[in-house]
Amino acid sequence: MSHPGDLRYSKEHEWVRVDGGTATIGITSFAADELGDIVFIELPEVGSSLTQFAGFGVVESVKAVSDLFSPISGEVTEVNAALAEQPELLNSDAYGEGWIARVSLADSAELDALMDADAYEALTS
Repeated sequence: MSHPGDLRYSKEHEWVRVDGGTATIGITSFAADELGDIVFIELPEVGSSLTQFAGFGVVESVKAVSDLFSPISGEVTEVNAALAEQPELLNSDAYGEGWIARVSLADSAELDALMDADAYEALTS
């Protein structure tokens, strides 16, 4: 399984893509595959504050319910409303259309606590 090299990864299987002061968060394709067919996601509220490695939502599949943990701290500026109607986007396009939330990055130094693609690949293989 290939993991994009421009992302950072948490051991809880979330990813983050940073573009300036905005961070986009999602779950990895590894997590989506392990969960199986995803049928529901609880999205965070726009304006809510996320804390690095703290829970911010839930994803449910036909096999399991799993908490979501934020890879970084910041304020939620946007959520992927399409996931409410199409949670299966997490399975089909985890690194693209299946993004979960966009956050104003509170502290870019937190990225140092995350893995690069090679380290994440080692964790999941």
